[in-house]
Amino acid sequence: MSEPVPLALRGASFAYEDGPVVLDGLDFEVRAGRALALLGRNGSGKTTLLRLLSGGLRPDAGRLTVDGEPVTYGRAGLTRLRTTVQLVVQDPDDQLFAASVAQDVSFGPLNLGLPDPEVRARVGEALAALDIASLADRPTHLLSYGQRKRAAIAGAVAMRPRVLILDEPTAGLDPDGQERLLATLDGLRAAGTTVVLATHDVDLALRWADDAALLTPEGAHTGPAAVTLARPDLLRRAGLRLPWGVAVAGLLRAQGLLAETAPGPRTAEELAAVVGPPGTA
Repeated sequence: MSEPVPLALRGASFAYEDGPVVLDGLDFEVRAGRALALLGRNGSGKTTLLRLLSGGLRPDAGRLTVDGEPVTYGRAGLTRLRTTVQLVVQDPDDQLFAASVAQDVSFGPLNLGLPDPEVRARVGEALAALDIASLADRPTHLLSYGQRKRAAIAGAVAMRPRVLILDEPTAGLDPDGQERLLATLDGLRAAGTTVVLATHDVDLALRWADDAALLTPEGAHTGPAAVTLARPDLLRRAGLRLPWGVAVAGLLRAQGLLAETAPGPRTAEELAAVVGPPGTA
């Protein structure tokens, strides 16, 4: 039996008004339960693709499907889509607008017409999932950048989507903030949310994702992250470099320090586990 495909674009093309074609005849699938990293050079169409997947843009040709059923772009169809898919944009200030964190997070569930007890429950769950429950009454304009990122994601999580899409979520965060956010995303994945993350960071993609999708001029190439991100030909066409972990694994295998079938290190800590900490050789 094939894996479920809750969200897919089939033969999708899109061009902005008076602009060139951004995507042409694209087939793209988001598989349930898989963490997917979307990568490509600037101008490759990553943000356009994310907006097509979330219903913010409508393809000029082709179709968007949810569970195999074409999405309609009237009010009912988009409401159904947005209870399945939520997009968090790169800049949280483009998404936050309410006076307090709790008010902002409650906006989506309120728009669904849910009763107040259900809205409160969803807000509480979302704030807890993002580890910002203590910020519920904090004015959004007094949040740090990392807190604003978390508040924006909480607003999407409160909709209880099956697919959560994030555009460059780690951009602008310090290393500790990145680690905390990735841990939060892992928690959401463990709770059953399928996560799609657009990034320029090939090292992050190799470490975090199950699958990687590379946007090239010829279309999207999707496969297991460890395999896809080890293909220099695809990376070159996507305008990306070889991940650190892939390069290090090649050196370790050449020196006989790593078996051909063993996975390569993705972090400095995993490298130390293979060769030992500095000064032990």
